[in-house]
Amino acid sequence: MPIVVLGEYIPVAKEGPKPLDHAEVDLKDWADVVHADTVFKGLLDELKKVYATSDALKVYCIAILRVCNPGIKDNELKEAYANSFLSELYPGVALSKNTVSTFHGNLGKNCSRIIHFMQSRAAAVGMDHHLLIDGTLKSNESKVNTLSDFSRKAAVRGSRDISVLYAFDLDTMEPVCSKCFPGNMLDYTAYESFISENNIPRGLIIGDKGFPASAAESHFAGHPDLHYLNPVKRNSKLIERHKMLSFEALLPGHEGITYKKAKVQGKDKWLYSFRDTAKAAQEEKDYLKRAKSEGTYDDKEFRSRQLSFGTIVLECDLGLAPEIVYKAYAERWEIEIVMRYYKSACGFDETRVHDDYSVIGSEFCDFLSTLLTFRLIKSFDKAGVLERMTYGKAMSILHRAKKVRYDDSGWRLLRINPS
Repeated sequence: MPIVVLGEYIPVAKEGPKPLDHAEVDLKDWADVVHADTVFKGLLDELKKVYATSDALKVYCIAILRVCNPGIKDNELKEAYANSFLSELYPGVALSKNTVSTFHGNLGKNCSRIIHFMQSRAAAVGMDHHLLIDGTLKSNESKVNTLSDFSRKAAVRGSRDISVLYAFDLDTMEPVCSKCFPGNMLDYTAYESFISENNIPRGLIIGDKGFPASAAESHFAGHPDLHYLNPVKRNSKLIERHKMLSFEALLPGHEGITYKKAKVQGKDKWLYSFRDTAKAAQEEKDYLKRAKSEGTYDDKEFRSRQLSFGTIVLECDLGLAPEIVYKAYAERWEIEIVMRYYKSACGFDETRVHDDYSVIGSEFCDFLSTLLTFRLIKSFDKAGVLERMTYGKAMSILHRAKKVRYDDSGWRLLRINPS
């Protein structure tokens, strides 16, 4: 309305257009974040059980943005959020650089909530499910946190790492829980701590050589519904004592694979050995090729090692059918997919934060991003998309589908190339 000054009416000037650096974004990334929200929305309810709604939304949005923008840095989250439809679905989420940095620290300081979240997920694992547990090393050159140290592998190349352990449910095809440890921690110590802290109550834990039977037996003694299946090192005396390389029969349902099953006397433990003729031939070929190039062929050593080519010996506290044991361990490669996506598809090959609290908080967000990635993969697979293209290609196509707002009539899908 006009203003009266000394008896005269002074018209108020109309407000002009806002400067561009204060204007709202009218063209936003749409399909990728909306699809991610569709398959991931249920997790927001899980987060709200342990976090205030504002904090749950912050974690949730960070996880989605990291998946839809691989390799994104924390100081880029705010702009990515404003430029995506996530800011329309969940408006008002604060993601400035300083806010995110402080938030990661607060997540780590309240790590009991992360533990409760992970324990809740582990408690939901089905009785007959198969859990794979493995880890990966992430580069972290910080000197101000206790998690960064020289691992056995990293000491050779002179870089510091942190170790991240994951439990992966083969039946639901997604990660269950995770935890980060110092890069120099012994595998069996980390594995035992991981299982105890996450209170994994049931299932068949399929480990690796870093989680020895001695550690498994002592820990699983008080958990009757928790069982283990581990590979045995090729120099183990158990193999010779039970003649596990003297195979007894062909493995049902498989071509060229022989097996043997034996019970360890005086223990509730069984040994299973398998020999794959195709893998044996490849190992023999590789051995001879290497010996030729190095000029180190020794016939006596070759004959001795030839017996173990293409073989694997496993130990388990259950007397199962050999074909079930072989299938369970053969599917263990799925955990390698977790690590591959964790490092490449999600862009999480190194940590960018420094103190312990921030590392723990950031790794929690990374875990959620990895979980989202696998839910996206399952949705693409179910729709038959992965028969025509890779996961990365599918995400890039979704990223190109944007919505635009021309006026007050609302958002419209921007036409893109039909291909």
